[in-house]
Amino acid sequence: MRRGVRRSVVVLALFTALTPTAPVQAAQVRGTTEPLPLERLFDNTAVSDDARPGEADFDGTGASLSARDLTAAGWTPGRTLTVQRARLTWPRGEPGEPDNVRAAGQSVRVTGRGDALAFLVAGTDGGDVPGTGAVSYTNGTTSSYRLTAPDWRTGPLATKAVALPHVNTPGGQLTAQARLYVVTVPLVLGLPVASVRLPNSPGLHVFAVSVRGDTPGWTGSWAAATAGYPAVGPWSDRTLRLVVHTSVGGPRVRLRFDNTFAAGPVRIGSATVAVQGAGAAAREAPVAVAFRGSAGVEVAAGAQVFSDPLDFEVPADSSLLVSFHLPGTVAAAPVHRLARQRSHVSEAGDHTADASGTAYTTVLTSWPLLTGVDVGGGPGSVVLLGDSITDGEKSTADADRRWPDVLADRLLAQDEVPHYGVLNQGISANRVVSDRYPGDGVSTDTGGVSALHRFDRDVLAQTSARTAVVFQGVNDVRWGATADDVIAGLRELADRGHARGLRMLAATIAPCEGEARCTAAVDAERVEVNAWLRDADAFDGVLDFDRVVRDPAHPARMLPAYDSGDHLHPGDAGLAALAGSVDLKLL
Repeated sequence: MRRGVRRSVVVLALFTALTPTAPVQAAQVRGTTEPLPLERLFDNTAVSDDARPGEADFDGTGASLSARDLTAAGWTPGRTLTVQRARLTWPRGEPGEPDNVRAAGQSVRVTGRGDALAFLVAGTDGGDVPGTGAVSYTNGTTSSYRLTAPDWRTGPLATKAVALPHVNTPGGQLTAQARLYVVTVPLVLGLPVASVRLPNSPGLHVFAVSVRGDTPGWTGSWAAATAGYPAVGPWSDRTLRLVVHTSVGGPRVRLRFDNTFAAGPVRIGSATVAVQGAGAAAREAPVAVAFRGSAGVEVAAGAQVFSDPLDFEVPADSSLLVSFHLPGTVAAAPVHRLARQRSHVSEAGDHTADASGTAYTTVLTSWPLLTGVDVGGGPGSVVLLGDSITDGEKSTADADRRWPDVLADRLLAQDEVPHYGVLNQGISANRVVSDRYPGDGVSTDTGGVSALHRFDRDVLAQTSARTAVVFQGVNDVRWGATADDVIAGLRELADRGHARGLRMLAATIAPCEGEARCTAAVDAERVEVNAWLRDADAFDGVLDFDRVVRDPAHPARMLPAYDSGDHLHPGDAGLAALAGSVDLKLL
């Protein structure tokens, strides 16, 4: 009852946001009071030609972005980029021409229907720049939103869309990072947008704004979170054939590739999909996918691409081969390190169409670049945000025995609740409140940015997400975070999910006595977090994984039958017990 009341309050708050307010004030430009396209309102110049830096003044001190750096990142004038599933067009003007709006209450013509409003922004006040604006819908109602633009010089690297290596100034070019951010805010679902009033925060610069369309007709079947940006290969003229396991099936498929954390673009020459036969061999000839009608695509730094919808019968609970050719040299790439699945790298050449696995001579145990497989139809997806236990550490390799896999099997085997897709967004070593990987640059650490920093990308932007389960915190307390730190982070995740209409569940932290860092003091923090989860009303439901796997005679440690042997990670039996304990109706 307590959580039902909490949910009712959230719904009431959303209806309150729908209550008609005072009319949105239109921009006064050239004698018109009608909302105008954003580019008609540009009043600031942020990008300069490196040879003529004085032609731009982004921050009021003469500093600006480097046009050369933007081109090197793939952010060329007029190019439409997809970030967090939102399509945003980088300004079409040449360096030295106005390319952004200083937010001062202007009314912008924006149309579409979707789940979020996306802004490409940066602040120039030396810190975060908050602001409150409003959305007007075609039925005459309005809703308010609040966004924060991180500073272009000092904002967090973990959440930036792209970082550039230089800042242009009248006195010369500085080796100093400049950052741009994509920030999304919720829309009222189902209502077409007519216009958007920007905040009255002149230090908040807006380069682009669009409605992020929802994803009717698609369900996420498989996903992996980008965990870092390590050195790879190097791969030059090689084909990667990744093995991924579906949760639900459907009559159509589309693939998603992300160039997260990158400094430059990556070229995919061609790509195919097939049902796995054995190893790197396909059951039948692989089928080519296209990207806006072309065989290949360039993925800009920090951006993502979706393949065109393809009529291809994806079986549920099956393994696919996703093959893509990298014609250039790739020395570092965004990866999901802990695949617990052997994939393959070919000898030289484009082998995407090969049904045979003969050309695939090297084994790969990570998933680079590929982050999602969507199928046509279905009821939507459940997203599991977690650490190494969700990621499948210590589960049997190539056997699909992670607890999300077992949960997906349970959903398919029943008819009481919809057959949701299950998206595993676990990252080994990940934490709730602190970053392992800093979010920029080539790094050997693939523990990912914090759950707080990746929530928008790894949960809110996932295809047709309906429910999220947060199962994290043990790495935080093992590395010095207090229970209060973790509780504050979990509460924030719950609030952010609820604001987007997601059903938010949490799982209690499993015991780990016997592992080197799981001291009595650490266990006390863990127990405090779990007590809060059981008693608080922040989440819509709690999965008590602690009680499922702990030894009743010694609650600080895992039951030996469930312990993989390292006292931190459950083995196959323990992971199956976690999935088997989930009340599917909570989803």
